[in-house]
Order: sequence, then C-alpha cells, then structure tokens
Amino acid sequence: MKRAIVTPPIIPAAALGELKGWLAISSTKDDAPLRALLSTALDMFEAFTGQIPLHCMCREILPACGEWQDLATRPVEAIVEAEGMVVGGQPFGLAGDAYELDLGSDGGGRVRILDAGIADRVGVYFHAGMASEWDLLPDAVRHGIIRFAAHQYRQRDDTSANLAPPAAVAALWRPWRRMRLA
Repeated sequence: MKRAIVTPPIIPAAALGELKGWLAISSTKDDAPLRALLSTALDMFEAFTGQIPLHCMCREILPACGEWQDLATRPVEAIVEAEGMVVGGQPFGLAGDAYELDLGSDGGGRVRILDAGIADRVGVYFHAGMASEWDLLPDAVRHGIIRFAAHQYRQRDDTSANLAPPAAVAALWRPWRRMRLA
C-alpha cells in the first residue's frame, strides 16, 4: 500500500486561535510556524491512533487483483473512484463495473477489481477523516492536538526532545487508538 494525501485538510483559524491562546501568543508573526506545528500534531494523531482527524482526499495504490483489499487509511467516508495503472504508463479510468467498493461500519473501506484490463495496480481515491470541521472533532482529540503542538513549540530548541506524544496527550488520544493484532 502506498498512500498519498491528494487534498490535505486546511488548518482552521479556530485551531490556530486555540493554540495561540494555549501559548499566550497574541501577535501574528508566528502564525506560519504554529500552523506547521498543528499540521504535525494532526499527523501525530494519525500515527498514534491509526485515524485521520480532519477530512481530506486520499489515494492508495493497491495491486490489481480480484480479492477484496482493505484500505489502510481510516475512517473512510466515501470511495470516489479507481484508476488502472501500468508501470511506465499513464493512469487510466476503470469502468464502474470493473471494480466493487465497500464501506464498513468500522470506518474501513475495501475494493475488489473485477476487470483490471492491462493494469497491474490500481489507484483508489477516497475521502477520509473523523470530522469535516475542527469544531466537530471530539474535545479530547482537539485538546490533545493543541497540547501536542504547544509541547513541540516549547521544545523547539531542544535537539534531544522526544517526538512521541507526552503522556497527557497519549491519555487523551488513547480511546481513539486502533490496534491490530499480527
């Protein structure tokens, strides 16, 4: 599986305002680095929980096979389309009857290729994320993102700082963590 975020979530002004309030920053001169820290905190939430917090458009590349294949990204809101891919060639659209899509109640998505034609891989486009807007995220998720970004801001000059979420942030995010048994 190879995933790319085609359209990343926009860091909302409300999130930036919460972070600036947490850090007691009133000027706008640090807005760009603070937005970058928020983006990193969103990525860290996904790495820790296995779920994308804010809606975005993604693409995963999967083998073109007839078995059901799970998308690694969660939660999947809608699978939009699949395209065929060949090594060294341009992607091409697959007809609607060339594949089947399925959304699970657990936030998972899966695809099965019925007729790949000459494709050896498929690109699957889909919308994923827990919430469409910052204010719709659960309070503990939002608070953990703000606290992690603030933690990174305070540790910005410490080259020995641990990049893992602090215990207080991990405790806030733990209820949303998806674990897989090997």
